[in-house]
Amino acid sequence: MYLLSKSSSESRLACKRTMPMTMMRCCRCLRLHLQQELHNSTLKPANCIRNQSQSRCNSTYMYRHPRMLTCSHDDRLLRCETAPVIQKRSIFDRLWKSIVGTTPDNRVPNEEPSFSLVTPQLVSPERPVPSYIQRPPYALSTFTLPEADLGLPAEKPIVNSEGDIVAMREACTAARTVLNTAADALQPGVTTDEIDRIVHETCISLGVYPSPLKYRGFPKSVCTSVNNVMCHGIPDDRPLQDGDIINVDVTVFCNGYHGDLSETYVIGEVDEKATDLIAVAKLCRDAAISACKPGQSYSVIGDTISYICQETGYASVPDFCGHGIGKYFHGPPCIIHISNNIQGVMEPGVTFTVEPIITEGKTAFTILDDGWTAVASDQSRSAQFEHTVLVTDTGVEILTL
Repeated sequence: MYLLSKSSSESRLACKRTMPMTMMRCCRCLRLHLQQELHNSTLKPANCIRNQSQSRCNSTYMYRHPRMLTCSHDDRLLRCETAPVIQKRSIFDRLWKSIVGTTPDNRVPNEEPSFSLVTPQLVSPERPVPSYIQRPPYALSTFTLPEADLGLPAEKPIVNSEGDIVAMREACTAARTVLNTAADALQPGVTTDEIDRIVHETCISLGVYPSPLKYRGFPKSVCTSVNNVMCHGIPDDRPLQDGDIINVDVTVFCNGYHGDLSETYVIGEVDEKATDLIAVAKLCRDAAISACKPGQSYSVIGDTISYICQETGYASVPDFCGHGIGKYFHGPPCIIHISNNIQGVMEPGVTFTVEPIITEGKTAFTILDDGWTAVASDQSRSAQFEHTVLVTDTGVEILTL
């Protein structure tokens, strides 16, 4: 999961001087069902805000209608457009029924939390990795490497060779084994630190490195995000409670390649709203993946997810995106999980993740003092599912099944 911007006050993306993203569509006005003439209206441009060093552009595209901005470095104005209808309604209903068995209803967020709000607890010391385990470049350094030293490709997605693809399948199979092992231990009373221990020891037993460990200073081997934590939760000594939902996000580094996946699980008995939220999150991931194929625009992923959220009354958090993966942990292409106009089409041999975060409340969040944990500003719950996929000559292959 790649964070587009660490700002918590608004949902925003960087301008094209920082990242090749322009002409974003407004997900919010899709949910508000604004009149057609508003969808084609040109919105006011705003000046680009720079930091004191003048070294990089910090302008943003803001998704809250009508306060949407365009960078003054781009002479095209941002336009609000409707997302295309990506599937017939009957197909959508069939996908939904395959998961929850009923037709979809528009949902509303909890007015009063019926679940335990999560706050940071005690984090145990970093667990050691044996010297014989191959490490990614960032884990070999005693300090946090800057982005330029992480071995990322410059701009374009990497087209993997046959040998690369074989190695990616091996890494993704190992990641699935680790996640399944961790999932078997989930129950009330188990701490997320214990889940981290299981993930860590399973990685060692498989001869793979837990990719999150030491990535930009992350102190643990897995991300565990419970209830109101959107993502990047750091395992600690808080016991899981009956009624919790938890996302477990596993990535492993195996023979020079990363494999990445996550799922959201229920702990004990949960309320109906949690069950529906999890079902929608899984549907968003699976439907978006089913739309992938060679020659298809990457934007179809966000369009698909936005359509499902519009139909069900949930929202996709726009600040966190999927990413290219392989020899590097995070790289191009950038996979946006809301409707967008980002250019670029899928090519056979490219591997990336699809991992929307779906929330029952608002999409605003706060990054805690640990620099990682993203907590919903309105304390609502969210759910996330993730696969690593490979674009093939005829469609798409899910590598983390």
